[in-house]
Amino acid sequence: METYVMHFHEIDQTHVSEVGGKGANLGELCKAGFPVPPGFCITTSAYRDFVGSSGEFDEWLNELAKLKPEQLDQISFWGQRIRNHLLFLSPSEQFTSALFDAWKKEGTERAYAVRSSATAEDLPTASFAGQQETYLNVKGFDPLLEAVKKCWASLFTDRAIVYRIKNGFDHRSVRLSVVVQQMVIPDVSGIMFTADPITGHRNTVSIDAGFGLGEAFVSGLVTADLYKVRGNRISDKQIATKQKGIFAMPQGGTETRDLPPEQRQKQALPDEKILELAELGRRIKKHYGTEQDIEWCLEGDRFFILQSRPITSLYPLPSAKETSLRIYLSFGHKQMMTDYMKPLGISVLRTLVPINKQSVHSESNSLVEAGGRLFLDCTPALHLTSIRNKICANAELDDDLLALSKAIRMEEFQQSLPRRGVRRQFFRTFKRIFTVYGRAIPLWIKLFYFGDPQKAAKQAHITYQQNLARCRQKLLGLSGSERMKALQDSVARDVLKALADSLACTLAGLMAGVILERRVKKWLGEEVPPALHKSPPGNVTSEMGLMIGDLADAARDCPALLQYLETAQDETFYEGLRNIEGGEAFQAKLSAFMEKYGMRAPGEIDITRVRYREKPTLLVPSILSHIRSNKVNEHRENFNRGEQEAHETIQSLLSRIRKTRGGARKAKRLARLISIYRHNVGIRELPKYIIIRHFALFREAILEEAEQLCQQGVLKQKEDIFYFTLDELVALVEHRLPDAQSLIDSRKLQEAHYSKLSPPLVMTSDGEIFTAARRNEKAPPGALIGIPASAGIVEGYVKVVRSLEEGRLNKGDILVAPHTDPGWTPLFHSAKALVTEVGGLMTHGSVVAREYGIPAVVGVEKATTRLKDGQYIRVDGTNGYVEILADSAD
Repeated sequence: METYVMHFHEIDQTHVSEVGGKGANLGELCKAGFPVPPGFCITTSAYRDFVGSSGEFDEWLNELAKLKPEQLDQISFWGQRIRNHLLFLSPSEQFTSALFDAWKKEGTERAYAVRSSATAEDLPTASFAGQQETYLNVKGFDPLLEAVKKCWASLFTDRAIVYRIKNGFDHRSVRLSVVVQQMVIPDVSGIMFTADPITGHRNTVSIDAGFGLGEAFVSGLVTADLYKVRGNRISDKQIATKQKGIFAMPQGGTETRDLPPEQRQKQALPDEKILELAELGRRIKKHYGTEQDIEWCLEGDRFFILQSRPITSLYPLPSAKETSLRIYLSFGHKQMMTDYMKPLGISVLRTLVPINKQSVHSESNSLVEAGGRLFLDCTPALHLTSIRNKICANAELDDDLLALSKAIRMEEFQQSLPRRGVRRQFFRTFKRIFTVYGRAIPLWIKLFYFGDPQKAAKQAHITYQQNLARCRQKLLGLSGSERMKALQDSVARDVLKALADSLACTLAGLMAGVILERRVKKWLGEEVPPALHKSPPGNVTSEMGLMIGDLADAARDCPALLQYLETAQDETFYEGLRNIEGGEAFQAKLSAFMEKYGMRAPGEIDITRVRYREKPTLLVPSILSHIRSNKVNEHRENFNRGEQEAHETIQSLLSRIRKTRGGARKAKRLARLISIYRHNVGIRELPKYIIIRHFALFREAILEEAEQLCQQGVLKQKEDIFYFTLDELVALVEHRLPDAQSLIDSRKLQEAHYSKLSPPLVMTSDGEIFTAARRNEKAPPGALIGIPASAGIVEGYVKVVRSLEEGRLNKGDILVAPHTDPGWTPLFHSAKALVTEVGGLMTHGSVVAREYGIPAVVGVEKATTRLKDGQYIRVDGTNGYVEILADSAD
């Protein structure tokens, strides 16, 4: 016999499948002794039997399953049809009898709150809050039965259908329970978050409060008071003007009433009750072990809890051994790749970092994981007064510095600063860095003061190629455990060794650039002309963009080849070129490109991301955009023109310097700085390129092992190997990792949730988030503010590109992107200007934009959502803002 009703004292968290998330949480709270109004739940079995009595229902779910979130008209049509049908159906006599008995047991004279409780509701990764209906102050059995049917039907409101489609829930998999709870007639009610939902601070309780029923401000009818409690004190109070409230009527139902004038400005909860409620919230959080979103009410002098669910919007915290306050900087923002990273990608990078490790092969504790992203623990460096002062002095130059400057000014961090031992701790870390990169420092000093910049740049290429060959030889012929252990050793040791010469050149180029800026400012009273930055030699990323242009030129006069590229599939991409006119010549250039750049890709710092060589169609949008936007050989001509402009600018600069007092000596010093800068600034992309070249070797070896593990039945598909860390890979090939498939499955579920999150730029170990929101007095009203990264002012049409696969630009389009890494470089030939959400003066997009001579504004918050395709905008790369001039080309 089916169980149609369960009372709260029979329910706990294990009963989600029977009573849904809301019902399970209420039963859990009731059993744990929290003040919950009594009640019962109508189980999902009742819902299943109810809809099962319909002959059409299953067929209509098939229609819903075909729909996409944007098909609102069809969603509305089918949703309305299903709701009307369910309201017309009659429940079984067995269910009606069970409901009547439960209602009689609770009290026939009482009023009830009737709330929907879905099986996919109030879960750690999806709250489903507000998707189904609630009916308050329900009196009498017939109104109760009707309210239950309305709750069942509300599973098919438009918003509930769209929510399920967007979050990947099957309409059949979600079933509905109904909570029937004795009605509390509150004086004050509201919502409490055990962590600040805006800043993310975990030790701040945030409380909304208003008079009457909580539906008044949940529905947006009134603005509630806001109280914040940090520790044992009220840290903030915002008393709202409360014009209206929703109140229960004696005969049943609710009504909206104007509040009396004396209540409108009155604080809804007195201070002692705010602190009492905050403590109750902390107890509930401790019981569940996670941050909670709690509905509460106050009747007389007593609080009641009406609901508690996990807060799903908070960004996860890094796990840290230290108990002191930590400040974390997003590694992904610095690398222009803020997407979710699989465990192997995170493990490789943490193993690569040489500091704060228990052993050479272990993962660094200075680079920590949270939400599938990496964060740098900046705390030891920020303990130094000199570094804090430097950050604050240069905050406006970079998003990272601006957000960090806000974090280090907060009271909690200032109070957490250690009184002694700071320099000892910092220099211990510096000593480790010097040990690893020690060879780079004397090379840098020699190059900066005595060396030939051009020869040094060439030597950096020779050295890394020799180291790469040694690494390849090290892995050659090995398999299984031996190969994985050798690979782990190479990640920890060999990559770092290969970077020494390129880092020396990079440091020399950057230092020369800084001194160059100062000298020109001092001697001529002006900034370095932008043309000096154009087309420097030896930039592997810029050269990749030029080779994309060569590919476009090889394809542009071959209609059959262009048609093939539009429809090509990765699996047959190379074979398909053989029988196409022009395909052979194109493939020859493509092979040359892949030899040098096939290991690159968008998001390439994550070793698990697919590469150009494996997915050549990634290049197609860039090739086709280049054909539309550029003439034959225009990219090479533009590069050569940039070189010429730079040369002429240098000569002009030196000529004017010579005319100043002591000009001959100054010009000689400046010429040396310019030579170092020009020959080595392009090398700044080489260290990352070297890392990616090594990653290609590691990826190939790992995927070969994955093939073997698939044949042995350990893995279902070879890409599943990316869900393990390096240590786990060694254990996996040695068959020491029990139940590997369960680990893969759990991490895939985690990935589905984490992939939807946006990582913060800076956050603390308390969860507080700091952004780089800034002001700009030079910007017109309504302009989007960012960092001026490449000088110039242009107007053009917006093209929002969120991934490289979308990258089809027309001539004159302004590229608007979340970020750009070297994989995006091919689009720069087609872009008139660049706007990104993430970035600073020295990030990839900024530097390449200066080299290409196009204006750029970076660090524009939510640029890809605030700007729309086709809008006509002005990009002011000199002053750092974007102005919308017209909403469309019309």
